[in-house]
Amino acid sequence: MSTSYKLTKDPIWFLLRKVTIPASVGSLFQTFYNLVDTWFAGKISAEAIGAIAKSFPIYFTIIAVGVGIGAATNAMIGNSIGEKKERVASMYIAQSLIFALVISVLVTIFGLNASDYLLGIMGSDADGIKLTREYLDIIFYGTFIVLIQISLNGTLNAQGDTKSYRNVLIFSFFLNIFLNPLFIWGYGIIPAFGIAGLAIATVISQLIGTIYLAYKVNNCKIREYLKLVCFIPKFKYLNPLTRQSVPVMFSMLFIGVGIFNILYFIGQFGDLATAGYGAALRVEQVFLLPVIGLNTAVLSIGGQNFGAKAFDRIRELYTKALFFGCSFMIVAGIILFFGAEFFVSLFTDNQEAIKHGAIYLKVAALIGPIYPAFFITTAVFQAVKKPLYSLYLSIMRLTAFPFLSLWYVINIRGGDYEDIFYTIMVTNWLMGIALLIFIGYFLNNVFKQNKALFSY
Repeated sequence: MSTSYKLTKDPIWFLLRKVTIPASVGSLFQTFYNLVDTWFAGKISAEAIGAIAKSFPIYFTIIAVGVGIGAATNAMIGNSIGEKKERVASMYIAQSLIFALVISVLVTIFGLNASDYLLGIMGSDADGIKLTREYLDIIFYGTFIVLIQISLNGTLNAQGDTKSYRNVLIFSFFLNIFLNPLFIWGYGIIPAFGIAGLAIATVISQLIGTIYLAYKVNNCKIREYLKLVCFIPKFKYLNPLTRQSVPVMFSMLFIGVGIFNILYFIGQFGDLATAGYGAALRVEQVFLLPVIGLNTAVLSIGGQNFGAKAFDRIRELYTKALFFGCSFMIVAGIILFFGAEFFVSLFTDNQEAIKHGAIYLKVAALIGPIYPAFFITTAVFQAVKKPLYSLYLSIMRLTAFPFLSLWYVINIRGGDYEDIFYTIMVTNWLMGIALLIFIGYFLNNVFKQNKALFSY
């Protein structure tokens, strides 16, 4: 349990291993979960894969808002624990849950009313919109379950417990294998729901996971200060949660906007290009899992150390996490590059879709080594309570810079399908190098110090 890890005292390599590995394993099974959904969608039809791919930027609204809530909860509780203010930490548990419920209502209203318009922009015809909405509507009705689950997980992460959510994701993966065919094709008194069955299975799995995390939070150390009165909305706590979470939400939303942007240009090359890219994106996510785990670890460890004013440990945390992440992505890139066609063929036997997906994976392999810089730096921004910098980074890296570049390459220069991804590669490397130069100055400014970051 989290009490065995002293995030402000234990060696950084030890903590990175103990916190990152469970988070990465959990993310692995979350990605396997998505891969299973994609596989079952492929058994329905190639159009169903395309529908799932096009639903992602819209579905990502829930993920983005959830990440904001989870990061804010993690940072505020972690800082409070680092400052040895356990009573304040317990208040943030309750106020985060209230915050999650309120935001879930807004997200559900948005999803149910904006989907048709956004799908139309991505090139879906009436039949395609109808097919995608069968899946999306059910997902949005279950938004409140997802956001409560992420809030509870943020509480556990702040204490170094990434194992509980790992357990949820592993269980959900196996449950999903059973529920997907049950609700897609029906059995006995359960009717066949088609693509909507994927969403029904997801909501049921999330509900069970939320109940388990609520149990774990109810048994954590700071739970002793959690009383019923804590659940009365209090501006004193909701205000910092909002200020910490909103920039992260919008930062994550820009990832969705970035994917939407890419799909806009990919859509010009046909539905099979979209299907191939959607399948390849699932594969890429598997190889990004340790980096995602590092993001969780850096936020959890960094948050407590910032509260304890252990600034040198944050510098050490950043450099060691970056070294591990970049090294891993170099190895992963080699595997991705040479196995591209094989990986995409696991999800579809359509040769045109496989061709398009493999093109993306090969270029993604060349982008991979710079990705850790974005994930780890974003976690540091959040840990030191400067989430606006995450938003600035996302705007530049995921929207303004790539959209203008892609518009020029595709519409002005008449670029081909693969030119979309080469353009993305160039923009990512330029932004990554600039970020690594900036972060040293940023930390010196926040810590009021004058120290070199990359020194050993």
